Amino acid sequence: MHIYNKLLKWYNLQNINLPWRINTSSYRIWISEIMLQQTQVETVIPYYNKWMKIYPTLKDLSKADLDDLLYLWQGLGYYNRVKSIYNAVKMINDKFNGKIPNSYKLLISLNGIGDYTASAILAIAFNKYYIPIDGNIKRIVSRVNKYNNSSKDLDSYKNFTQELVSKQKIGDSVQALMDLGRIICKPKIPLCDICPIQKNCLSYNDDVVDLFPKKIIRKKIPTYNVVVAYILKGGKFLISKRPKTGLLSNLWELPGGKIEKNETKEFSLLREVKEEINITIKIEQEVGTIMHQYSHFKVIITLFICTYKSGTAKPKASQALKWINEKEKKEFAFPAATHKLFKLISK
Repeated sequence: MHIYNKLLKWYNLQNINLPWRINTSSYRIWISEIMLQQTQVETVIPYYNKWMKIYPTLKDLSKADLDDLLYLWQGLGYYNRVKSIYNAVKMINDKFNGKIPNSYKLLISLNGIGDYTASAILAIAFNKYYIPIDGNIKRIVSRVNKYNNSSKDLDSYKNFTQELVSKQKIGDSVQALMDLGRIICKPKIPLCDICPIQKNCLSYNDDVVDLFPKKIIRKKIPTYNVVVAYILKGGKFLISKRPKTGLLSNLWELPGGKIEKNETKEFSLLREVKEEINITIKIEQEVGTIMHQYSHFKVIITLFICTYKSGTAKPKASQALKWINEKEKKEFAFPAATHKLFKLISK
């Protein structure tokens, strides 16, 4: 039996029920693939289901505001993904009459769609012979072929993957590989004993699975200390909207900033609030600390409850400021770190 037939047999037996496999339209596959970037399947499922309930079609999505999408996306992280979707929808409407193109060249012209996403859409939604190469598929290819070349060498990986993909059932073959990498051929402690293609795997046969793929030594990322204020005034608290570009753009957060060298937390908070918002505050209580990690750095955030003293709040480094109450909080999109801070306050 050919290796891709072994994979397809295993895939059909597993019959894994994922919401984007119920209907493999190009729109549904596109949204699922963007959500699944750097995010686990189990995390994505409830977000995907909620998204499709509100925006079941591309036409529905084209009517959405960016703030609506950010609100729906909050907690999923990597917010540039949803901004790319928003911008791509505009391009699809303007250039392609509201239809997602089935051409590789046209797909990669859309905002946020690169080789992997374009190939996944073409393979799964259109059953075209394109091979999406992600970390899971690279790992399978590396182990099956005892191949340890540069992770950026896409052409070689695509060539190796051809033997794993049926030209008749391209979409199923690609999804079988995705499942195999996620469930069986895992980065740590792979389940080789129950792998459907173990007899075809060179590294398994030579008992060197641990050597493939070659481990990448990652640089240590920096950690920054940050202070933020939950500023109270007349039963409301102050939130600020981040700039239109940069990290976490267009999201709302609590005012604050980085602690400079030789500053105390309290001095830093008073300075940041004055510089960025133009008001003076009184620090009432240190609530606690959280840690949050982004792709290239970590932050340790200390939260203080404060009261407004004087001045007219003016946005200097942000787009806007709003005084809101607890009930209104659910109407705004906040990053995951801010939600952690809200939990500190609720305790």
